[in-house]
Amino acid sequence: MLKPLNERVIVQVKEEAEEKTPSGIVLPSSAKEKPQIGEVVAVSDATEDFVPSVHVGDNVLFEKFAGNEVTFEGEKYLILKEKDIAAVVE
Repeated sequence: MLKPLNERVIVQVKEEAEEKTPSGIVLPSSAKEKPQIGEVVAVSDATEDFVPSVHVGDNVLFEKFAGNEVTFEGEKYLILKEKDIAAVVE
């Protein structure tokens, strides 16, 4: 399991369905914008200076180019700083 450190959150990115242009051209994943919503799967521990405001299981909306994508045990995750999370989706 991945454990985030230093005010970071690990998010499992929600994959989007294959996209097509109006003329029917299928866009490869490299041409699409990065998804901006995901589910929190891990949060770094609280410290004197940091109290997490998101929790495991929260669906969050994050900045478009935030974080680093990683693949761990065949799953795609995004490691980002909590400050790059814009909102919790309820």
